[in-house]
Amino acid sequence: MLLNDSSAFKYLRFAILPLLILFSIDRSAATSNRGIFTQLGSTSPSSSPTTVGSINRTSKKTSSHNSLNTDTSSDMTEEKKEACSTGRAAKLARPNVLSLQPYRCARDDYSSGILLDANENALGPASLPTNSLDPYDNGMELERYPCPYQLTLKRLLCDYRNAQVGQTADNGGIQPKNVFVGVGSDEAIDLLIRIFCTPGNTTGGGDAIMTTPPTYGMYKVCANVNDVAIQSVPLTPDFDLQIPEMLQAVTPQTKLIFICSPGNPTAKSIPLSDVRLIASSVNAIVIVDEAYVDFSSVPTATSLVNEFDNVVVLQTLSKAFGMAGIRCGFAIGPADVIQLMNNVKAPYNVNKLTSDAAANALKNTSTLENNIRVLLEQRALMEKKLNELDFIEKVYPSDANFLLFRVKQKANELYKTIADRGIVSRFRGNELHCNECIRVTIGTAEENSKFLEQLEEVYKELTA
Repeated sequence: MLLNDSSAFKYLRFAILPLLILFSIDRSAATSNRGIFTQLGSTSPSSSPTTVGSINRTSKKTSSHNSLNTDTSSDMTEEKKEACSTGRAAKLARPNVLSLQPYRCARDDYSSGILLDANENALGPASLPTNSLDPYDNGMELERYPCPYQLTLKRLLCDYRNAQVGQTADNGGIQPKNVFVGVGSDEAIDLLIRIFCTPGNTTGGGDAIMTTPPTYGMYKVCANVNDVAIQSVPLTPDFDLQIPEMLQAVTPQTKLIFICSPGNPTAKSIPLSDVRLIASSVNAIVIVDEAYVDFSSVPTATSLVNEFDNVVVLQTLSKAFGMAGIRCGFAIGPADVIQLMNNVKAPYNVNKLTSDAAANALKNTSTLENNIRVLLEQRALMEKKLNELDFIEKVYPSDANFLLFRVKQKANELYKTIADRGIVSRFRGNELHCNECIRVTIGTAEENSKFLEQLEEVYKELTA
């Protein structure tokens, strides 16, 4: 207490503090703008990676991490703007969405400098992913919010998909303005319904979506959650679209038409000519869900995005890319539709860990392509083996990483017994046109062999 009250101590304290601040500002600029208080957070350097705020916690950034943090503020300000007043999206979207003043988060304005604008913790994260703890590597700066629009990731996706269809961003291909990045494609499904469909089904009003069962179940779930009606136009028993029936069923309330291609659980791709016909015939947004497109013989529908102002394509990294755990998906569509999605989405919907892993995958597609080749070989072998079993009535052709097949009887019991023994497939017999059907994902060669062994063994037991 005597020291604190002394005039000498007060003089020294006020004389030295400005110098410390100036020193810390200079150091913070050289250490990725961690901020003044990050550098003052430790009175002495420490070699321990667990000392929060220690100068030694400022880690080296890898080029991968840097690439995700180089989106300029000018790029980001282009992302948040009022909805376009013309075009298909303006005609179909809900009025309250069109008039929405988008929420502006801190990173909409600035993404570099001494960032004291977002109430982040400048001392650094309390922990890191396990593989980054020793040696300590916070190159992604997890204490900072991510880029709200994932511009680097969008560019990588555009380059990859454009190359697949022989296009470039400057020659008819998709551009970052055509891409929304979300938490899997499920976020995009929900957002599109919220943007274009007025609720009111339970009170006899509101808008509707159209589905073509058997199909992915989340369309129905999201519609029900948002109190939106569902118009169902079933596929044929061979899993083809009934286009005349679909067009006849369209009403002024039909705002979204979901086409799953390749289908789930059907595994069948829809020809692009069918998509073109429907898109050119309706005043609705046609959504092509391409979760399994990388296994398909039919090319991606992204080439239609700049041909039609009402086609949106959904894709994901969960299937062929083998990254279901990071939950990353995309909506690829006309710029005015994507603008509305950016306006409505949560500010920081995709985290830095997901973005980093996704970018690495899109930069190194040789692994992806090799895995696809192996899975297609295994799919052909599995199909052959299933067709050799006398109790298999039909194995449906597949453009996906799974096979749908029908057994003569007791499909549900068969599935359940095999699952209880540790090999899990999926019973699909409760879906339209899928009586006594099981869906099995193509696994490793060893996993596939074990499934086939159990399938044959258990069926004999159940029918003995």
